[in-house]
Amino acid sequence: MTTHANARVEDVLDYDEVLEQFDPVLGLEVHVELSTRTKMFCGCGTAFGAEPNTQVCPVCLGLPGALPVVNASAVESAIRIGLALHCDITPWGRFARKNYFYPDMPKNFQTSQYDEPIATNGYLDVELDDGSTYRVQIERAHMEEDTGKSLHVGGSTGRIHGADYSLVDYNRAGIPLIEIVTKPLAGTGERAPEVARAYVAALRDLLRALDVSDVRMEQGSLRCDANVSLRPKAQDPSAQDSVPLGTRTETKNVNSLRSVERAVRYEITRQGARLLAGERIVQETRHWQENDGVTTSGREKSDAEDYRYFPEPDLVPVAPDADWVERLRGTLPEPPAERRKRLQQDWGFTDLEMRDLVNASATELVEATVAEGAAPSAARKWWSGELARRANADGVELGALPVTPADVAELAALVEAGRINDTIARQVLEGVLAGEGSPEQVVSARGLEVVSDDGALGAAVDRAIEANPDVAQKIRDGKVAAAGALIGAVMKEMRGQADAGRVRELVLERLS
Repeated sequence: MTTHANARVEDVLDYDEVLEQFDPVLGLEVHVELSTRTKMFCGCGTAFGAEPNTQVCPVCLGLPGALPVVNASAVESAIRIGLALHCDITPWGRFARKNYFYPDMPKNFQTSQYDEPIATNGYLDVELDDGSTYRVQIERAHMEEDTGKSLHVGGSTGRIHGADYSLVDYNRAGIPLIEIVTKPLAGTGERAPEVARAYVAALRDLLRALDVSDVRMEQGSLRCDANVSLRPKAQDPSAQDSVPLGTRTETKNVNSLRSVERAVRYEITRQGARLLAGERIVQETRHWQENDGVTTSGREKSDAEDYRYFPEPDLVPVAPDADWVERLRGTLPEPPAERRKRLQQDWGFTDLEMRDLVNASATELVEATVAEGAAPSAARKWWSGELARRANADGVELGALPVTPADVAELAALVEAGRINDTIARQVLEGVLAGEGSPEQVVSARGLEVVSDDGALGAAVDRAIEANPDVAQKIRDGKVAAAGALIGAVMKEMRGQADAGRVRELVLERLS
């Protein structure tokens, strides 16, 4: 195993062995950047990828005398998120100052909500891989502002240890952020990592449906902090809830569904090894190392009193009117789980087919492809098959591939019309992904259209018969299955561009 500099390789225990001794308890904190046009407390833009430090002003830089103003659109999004999570919306609340020094926090405090969050006491039902449901209880959802971003230059790890110097980009400082915090998730047992992944996936689907965030985990607009602790397994399973919780660690800013599952699983095996060795668990933040599949120590975790919270004196309280809240409730979309069931019925998919689609994060892409005119089965085949394989190989989200639902619908139409076959369609997709244009343009430019001209096909069939007399004789003798060898020879000669069905007909006509 290779690890970054200054990282201590810790012992781990077999996962099943840990679960024989301990009960894992999770706590998940998901940070969601809202897709508002401006920041939480100022009028600076929020576009991703802008030149460093070009979207800043005295307010988000924390300069003396600058006064913040709450973004009403962000408050509206926060309320809609709370309602979608079945939360109670707080009728009156205040922002607070969370004080700590960090280079990417120019004010030396973060404007957040502490004891008066916008939404409390909700839940989200999460469907697991086998179709069962786990209810995740939501403690709170509160508004705050994001921090800037540090870039550590030099060294081999991209982290501050070993770097020659650091740069800070404050463009992200002040972007509206919603932090959604679960209550302790107990009773998950061996499925704890799966529950963590499924929850973040379900939450991402819900936020996307609400259209409050682009939820691009690879860009940091959705990040998960995974809290993990272990407590001894009770002799009597019914008494497990009375066993005190263990000391937790918090793995920060995990930014993919796969990594959430892996990080939780690793922490369970790491903590189990330490506890069975008679060591103690340190309450600390940890960092997920994607390449090595391990977490490494960050800093000891602060408690709430260490942040010296106090009410933000420069902002008025947030007091959403009850009528406004009810109007926002009326804007909520169809819940993603119910929508999936409706689409499954409309499309005629089996439970397994629909589950594969959801696991590939392809439901919306298939729906958009069907809206472009493709048959549901064809749309599912390409998005959850070839394109999902490509996204996995490239390490990107399926929706980040440079191919649109309109492209896939056009590809399916070309196959349906018999102008290309599935083999050629994969070549066409390669061209589309490489930026060569639409499927129609790639077929034309590469000369990939299926050959169905009887003259060209007949000549190729004759050559195949002549080259394989023994196979031809078997067909004459009534062994029709042997025709596959001649069809394969013709397809190879014509680089897969022959109409296989017509080739079969010609073979049997000549040898019948």
